[in-house]
Parts: sequence; structure tokens; C-alpha cells
Amino acid sequence: NQGPLGFPIVDIAVTLTNGSYHAVDSSEQAFKQAARLAMQSGMEKCEPILLEPITAVEICAPSDFTSQMFQLITGRRGQILGYEPMSDWKGWDKISAYIPQAEMQDLIVELRSLTLGVGYFNWQ
Repeated sequence: NQGPLGFPIVDIAVTLTNGSYHAVDSSEQAFKQAARLAMQSGMEKCEPILLEPITAVEICAPSDFTSQMFQLITGRRGQILGYEPMSDWKGWDKISAYIPQAEMQDLIVELRSLTLGVGYFNWQ
């Protein structure tokens, strides 16, 4: 259940090969033990990484605040994917970004503070 980094392991498959059955020495417990040892050995060699949930965000704000929105995103360990003027709202920009879920708390508070209460965001 726990990997070498102390968190659950997901999306993994293991196949035991070259196994054989012997009427005296083979048992369910022996095969479970072999599988456990193979997993332990494989996990030590595979260099696991810890993944973090990421949220896709679109921030909309007046163009005068675009540089502050970039700072807001990068200050929350976000990655800016791009930005474009909003065609239906003249003088507004839409910024697309990825932000870690752990950094989403109070985003709206800081966003509204930086944009004098008019900026907003959508997320998936």
C-alpha cells in the first residue's frame, strides 16, 4: 500500500515470469512472498516520484493588471500557459495557467485585492 516515499502507489502493474510450481514447495503464501519481494526490489530501482494535483485556471482581469496576475500565478508555483485579450470585453485579458491545488486556497481573495475587486477566475 505504501511506496518508498511513504505514499500510496497507483497505476502500477507487475508480472512475475519464470515461475514454476512444485507440489511440495509451492503455496499461495510462497507466491505472495515472491510478489512482495519483487515489488520491493522493483520500487527501489524505478526511481519513483511524488505527483501533486494541478488545477487548470483561467484568470480574467483588466489589462492594466496583467503583469500583477503573472506575479500572482508564479508566486503560487503556477505555470503560465498563455494569455490573450478577451474579444467580448475590451481592455480585459484572459490568462491560462496551471496552479497546484495546494496553492488555490484564498486565490480569489488575493485576485480581487490586486484587481480592485473586479478580477475573477474559472478552474477545472
